[in-house]
Amino acid sequence: MKHALNITREQDFAAWYQAVISEADLAEESGVRGCMVIRPWGYGIWERIQKLLDAEIKATGHENCYFPIFIPLSYFEKEAEHVEGFAKEMAVVTHHRLKADGNGKLVPDPESKLEEPLVVRPTSETVIGTAFARWVQSWRDLPVLINQWANVVRWEMRTRMFLRTSEFLWQEGHTAHASADEAREETLKMLEVYRRFSEECLAVPVVAGEKPENERFPGAVATYSIEAMMQDGKALQAGTSHFLGTNFAKAQNIRFQNSAGEQELANTTSWGVSTRMIGGVIMVHGDDDGLRVPPVIAPYQVVIVPMLRDTDEDAAILDHCKALALELKALSAFGEPIRALVDGKSAKAKRWTWVKKGAPLIVEIGPRDISAGNVSLIRRDRLYDANGKLAGAAVSRGDFVAQAAALLVEIQDALHGEATARLHANIVRGVTDFAGLEQHFARGGKFPGWVEVQWSRPTGAGLEAVAERLKKLKLTIRNTPLAAAPADGTCVFSGEPAVERILIGRSY
Repeated sequence: MKHALNITREQDFAAWYQAVISEADLAEESGVRGCMVIRPWGYGIWERIQKLLDAEIKATGHENCYFPIFIPLSYFEKEAEHVEGFAKEMAVVTHHRLKADGNGKLVPDPESKLEEPLVVRPTSETVIGTAFARWVQSWRDLPVLINQWANVVRWEMRTRMFLRTSEFLWQEGHTAHASADEAREETLKMLEVYRRFSEECLAVPVVAGEKPENERFPGAVATYSIEAMMQDGKALQAGTSHFLGTNFAKAQNIRFQNSAGEQELANTTSWGVSTRMIGGVIMVHGDDDGLRVPPVIAPYQVVIVPMLRDTDEDAAILDHCKALALELKALSAFGEPIRALVDGKSAKAKRWTWVKKGAPLIVEIGPRDISAGNVSLIRRDRLYDANGKLAGAAVSRGDFVAQAAALLVEIQDALHGEATARLHANIVRGVTDFAGLEQHFARGGKFPGWVEVQWSRPTGAGLEAVAERLKKLKLTIRNTPLAAAPADGTCVFSGEPAVERILIGRSY
């Protein structure tokens, strides 16, 4: 069977991923290493993610704000573990102007050297913590619940569009609380917001759990993640939520007078997701013909393609298509008006353009369709029939309008169901020792999935030894699933009594 892309997932998953990004017009490389240009279709998906997630964040009592992209280096130096964790990725501004060097080149003007270097925001705990210290004086000022949508810069050495880029877009939430219990509750609440958002909006099933000590956010007491399984069996950390305890409050001097008149340190949290989610959507839902966008986050859910032939009939066909689009926009799906677009461009092969972009429903209308009162309908989640032929179907216009909202819900559920079945089928249980773990990943082929094992939760040098053994196999501990059954066996690494279950796999 011939597909729209020149490479398949089975042939080369990494090359296929890049092909989808290119052919679906999601993004392209820029003139700066590790930075990408997000094209309108890709940014439209991000706008949908923003809109839907922003509503969820606000529904939990958080307010949006904005902090500077430039952060004084001294702010990071107050939290030693935090600065050590990000030091190798920091971009730093040291001068505030350029001058000509006499050879036609521009160079930093030595006289413009800054008194203190400014770090280009890799994350905002330090600058926001400094603000919290000003805002919080009394227990009555707590909790502080804020969020910001911004760009961040982390100088990645190995870059891949949407997954690891030197600059990316994200949301980062930051909160301060009167007690550790309140802060922990907030951390888990936002983790659940992310889990539900991923499942319901992205149609991406995830496993929510706690990261091991060596995978914690620098300076955090506990880090939680949602882990998604890509079609190649690798894990993608799709979102994180951190309980920071009083570590950052101590460094940034976030203190308050409690109801008894005593001074206390606040407990803080931070949590975020980024454009990495789009990379996850590609690798979970894409196929050998391009992207398949879940209807909830599709910039356009129905794309109407007029079959224009440069004849006198073209104007009437366009008018017919525009009338259909208006009719669809008056309907509701997922609690919002249906997003419909008429692609009136004269370019050929428009059908395949939208197949590759992943529009959920593609409707073609030509003169014969109008005469018969039909539309030609393609469902992107069911592109081919049992014989491998394009599964376009003639449907009466009235029936299509009546069914459009239900079809979109059906597609959303089908994508989620397909991904959920894949996730469950590719988590292996029953491995009881390290030799068994090695054997599984040695014979697992291209897509070995994940393994759930039991362990004794070592710390310090013991954990470092475990991480090193796994590193040799290109494996990492993804998380301890919150929904996992209690441990009832021995540690896969040491043979000691186990205390919990963990997921192990390869990752992005």
